[in-house]
Amino acid sequence: MADKAVVLYSGGLDSTTCLAVARADGFAPHAMSFAYGQRHAIELEKAREYAPRAGAVAHQLVQIDLRQFGGSALTTDQAVPKDRPLDDAIPVTYVPARNTIFLSCALGWAEVLGAFDIYIGVNALDYSGYPDCRPEFIRAFETLANLATRAGVEQAGRYRIHAPLLHLSKAEIIRLGRDLGVDYSLTHSCYDPSPAGLACGRCDSCVLRLKGFAEAGLEDPVAYASPSGP
Repeated sequence: MADKAVVLYSGGLDSTTCLAVARADGFAPHAMSFAYGQRHAIELEKAREYAPRAGAVAHQLVQIDLRQFGGSALTTDQAVPKDRPLDDAIPVTYVPARNTIFLSCALGWAEVLGAFDIYIGVNALDYSGYPDCRPEFIRAFETLANLATRAGVEQAGRYRIHAPLLHLSKAEIIRLGRDLGVDYSLTHSCYDPSPAGLACGRCDSCVLRLKGFAEAGLEDPVAYASPSGP
């Protein structure tokens, strides 16, 4: 029987690829998604639909309303930036402490499952402006995981935080997913989709996704309201 792994899974391009990597690594992926008050909650519909088809043996949907705190264009009525030049500054779409919260929940589920491997689809190249997508953060959380759990303290095993996409470009991530059989038509990346669920094509996430597909020499299979192009 394959060892269990918890995979943080939003239904987006990166996390879906990450789930495929966990499966290819020989793990039985247990997917964990979050309804945290995000304005692009359509991604959760994709997560529910795709998780079993992507090979997740279980899918947990955790309810955490981060709108109570705000602080991000994704959890408030603040406008999502469109058509802006991408840089290394921390953007308004950064959700305070989001990956710390998500990894903490994943760690809790992992301890209950008897799993010691957690996968997260963070990327330090395209999202270098996000402090919780850096290698330093991943290393620090892994240290914390082994200090803050019963299983870690009693040395039942050692927790490992896997970030297989950390140093890949978006094009490299897409090629990897293609090779692993990922169906990207069932993913959703847009921060500000239309009422009909169409990707805007103009937010940072859409621009990076479109650029990645173009550089990979592939066509993005999702529908856009107004794609900006690479």
